[in-house]
Formats: sequence, C-alpha cells, structure tokens
Amino acid sequence: MAGAVCARFLLQRSTHGLLLSSRPVPAFSSPFLSRAHRLSPSDDEMYQRTSVSIMQKELDGGVMIHSYSSQGFNIDGNKVFGPCAVLPPAILQWNVGSYKDITEESVSLFHMLEPRIEILVLGTGARLERINPSVLALLKKKGIAVEVQDTPNACATFNFLTSERRVAAAGLIPPPVSTALDVTQE
Repeated sequence: MAGAVCARFLLQRSTHGLLLSSRPVPAFSSPFLSRAHRLSPSDDEMYQRTSVSIMQKELDGGVMIHSYSSQGFNIDGNKVFGPCAVLPPAILQWNVGSYKDITEESVSLFHMLEPRIEILVLGTGARLERINPSVLALLKKKGIAVEVQDTPNACATFNFLTSERRVAAAGLIPPPVSTALDVTQE
C-alpha cells in the first residue's frame, strides 16, 4: 500500500516539473542563487555584510635579543642589566648570579606560565656549564624541553625559535668581560 502511495505521489509531481533525471542537479537550486543574480543590500534575508574586527595585531617576529654584553642585554630596544628571564612578551630580572644558582626554585616561574612554553633556552654565561640534573628532571616532568647553551648561542637559538613562532622562553646570564681580544700597547 505504501509503495502505491509513493508511486502516485511521484507521478503527480512529475507532471509539475519535478521529474527525476540522470542530469546532476545543483545543491543550491534556488532561482535566487544563480550565477547571473547579483545580490543587493535590499535582499535582507540573503545578503549580509561581513565585518572583521582585529582585536590584537600579530607581532612581527616576537621578542628579539639584539645584543648582549657583560652588563646585560638589549631586547627589542630595552636595556636589561644582569641576568634576565625572557617570557614573551615580558622581560624580567632573574635572581641568579651564575649557573650554580639555577635551581628548582629559580626555574619555577617558567613552568607556571600560561600558555605553557614548549622550550626553555638557558644561557649559562661565556661557557656551556652543566645544570643540576634535578632541575632538568623537574622541567621534563612539567613537559618543557630544555636547551642549555653558552649565552651567545642561547640568544641566537631563542631568536630562531621565536622567529618560527614557537612558544619559547629564555633564562640568560650575561657572559663576563672577555679579555681575549684586548690589544696590549708596548
């Protein structure tokens, strides 16, 4: 019985122009949405203007370390004296004197951040120094990769990571004054 009702319905509709054919029917078969139809502002139901508001412009390349010296760092035109923690977009004084002062307590500010940083670059001064294994284990447990380098290479690594838009932070200790290039006068 249901089959007969369905067949009668299809036959009635086929006489009114709704005959199914092998020709593909566009998904939007509305006469109002054809290619030749131009929408105007008076078509309220179908025409609405789209507006975009930019809440915060994207930074060009993030925070960049421009230079370093024995006194401190030049970070985006800000002169920072002594050891610093670079936590984009903030730059903080870091209360460490040497690589021996990098403890679980001194790195706690890096794992408390939101959004969570991916990688922490530690600059240990003029030379690469070993960090306490318990500090490295704590950061690994918190899901933060650590790169320990001498400060010149740490600055370059941090700049590279931020240029790739990675969520990175840096803990940097300025290298001491180098006497390797001093010229002696006789």
